[in-house]
Amino acid sequence: MLSEEMEKLALSLPGTQENAHFGTRDFRVGKRVFMTLPEAGRAVFKFTPDQQRMLLETEPGVCAAVPGGWGERGWTSLYFVDADEELIRQSMETAWRNVAPKSLVRRNGGY
Repeated sequence: MLSEEMEKLALSLPGTQENAHFGTRDFRVGKRVFMTLPEAGRAVFKFTPDQQRMLLETEPGVCAAVPGGWGERGWTSLYFVDADEELIRQSMETAWRNVAPKSLVRRNGGY
């Protein structure tokens, strides 16, 4: 998958807007960031620490915890160029659900 496809997929999620912080493009619902694109071929997703642990166990070659405190809070890098499209889609939807208002999630079938 390419960065442009990642952008399109992210913006297809309800209530998502593209913005930037710390010089990095991000995708958010309201003011809450669920994904950033810090560099070509890498996305960073907002997971819970438990979600991160599971993903790191099942996808060790594709995913890695972000170094430092961000990673300890669940932020996880996914190297998407060679990743399975279903893994990317599920990861993005999970991160979106983690920050989206519950009413928005319910209105859109839970994603």
